[in-house]
Amino acid sequence: MSASAPVITGVGVVAPNGLDREAWWQATLDGKSGLGRISRFDPARYPVRIAGEATGFEAADHAPPRLVSETDAMTQYAFAATNEALADAVVDPDAMSDLDMAVITANSSGGVEFGQRELQKLYSEGPQAVGAYMSIAWFYAATTGQLSIRHGMRGPCGVLCSEQAGGLDVLAQARRVLAKGTRLVLSGGTDASLSPYGLVCQLSTGRLSEEPRSGRAYVPFDRAASGYVPGEGGAILVVESRDEARARGAERIYGEIAGYAATFDPRPGSGRPPGLLRAAELALADAGTTPAEIDVVFADGHGLPELDRQEAEAINAVFGPGGVPVSVPKTMTGRLYAGGAALDVAAAVLALRDQVIPPSVNARPDPAYRLDLVTDRPREAGLRTALVLARGYGGFNAAVVLRSV
Repeated sequence: MSASAPVITGVGVVAPNGLDREAWWQATLDGKSGLGRISRFDPARYPVRIAGEATGFEAADHAPPRLVSETDAMTQYAFAATNEALADAVVDPDAMSDLDMAVITANSSGGVEFGQRELQKLYSEGPQAVGAYMSIAWFYAATTGQLSIRHGMRGPCGVLCSEQAGGLDVLAQARRVLAKGTRLVLSGGTDASLSPYGLVCQLSTGRLSEEPRSGRAYVPFDRAASGYVPGEGGAILVVESRDEARARGAERIYGEIAGYAATFDPRPGSGRPPGLLRAAELALADAGTTPAEIDVVFADGHGLPELDRQEAEAINAVFGPGGVPVSVPKTMTGRLYAGGAALDVAAAVLALRDQVIPPSVNARPDPAYRLDLVTDRPREAGLRTALVLARGYGGFNAAVVLRSV
């Protein structure tokens, strides 16, 4: 690994089964699910009633009242995760030049809860009742903007919108700006799509599970899989070059972003195969890593039979049937969209740290997929390198190789 390789030095998390990094990680190792009946609103009139909610989260604990009133939950989760990630990395933004730091996040849903609230005011009370922050709080770039302002990070900031794949795509963009001289990047993603408006938008994909039992609603690679359930939250990561981290005396390096690739699925009906296999192959090539050197795969785990089949075929094509342990810890959170792959990256680097593979709960793996799916309980293992896979609605595919240092 070169001295300038990008590394992760801080991790912050907000998830349905844990509102900070270590609480979430312990719950994940314990197989504790955060899925349950939607409580944010009455879901009785909707076909989907199970989701992963960040129950107990208090935005006021992580940001001043003014910012709370001006932002959607997606950004409030990022405030909390960023505070934790910066503290974890022992980074003081005030000690660095503002142009040396950047914020690059992923987003998918936008601030739908904030937007719905303001639109309801518009329809019921008129335009004078709509707050000025309606113009920005719903915007997909709002989180990047608010973090940039709050922490004085004015380098090459940005946002990427490729649904679930975005949580990996932003790490590649972070790698690019670090290579051009930026010293530190806040990256990752958070989403919050659990409002009536947000749920109706998601229903249009036809991919959400209508199973009413929380323990069976999201079971990827299971013969009874019927789709996925939505969740909220995600992870924010501190990314910097290895030499920069060591120069400033970073206390911990979780792992290196060793390889990355992204592909796009062909037009439906074209007869060409999906692009996930190619993304995995290219990411391994970018990392200079062979399949035999990958110790665990964190799968996308869509939960639809056809998409599960495609992913299983891609994994088997690279590693052989049962050739590598596979984990889908998002079975305990639901799919967090732009926050989901970022949370999988957090799981991967903590797995490397603790030498343990988290389980995929509730799923009863179908032998037809020929996967070594880690279920029921964690699996201790010698881990050095992990592959994280992600797919976004619309044909996006991404893969990242993470390596311990």
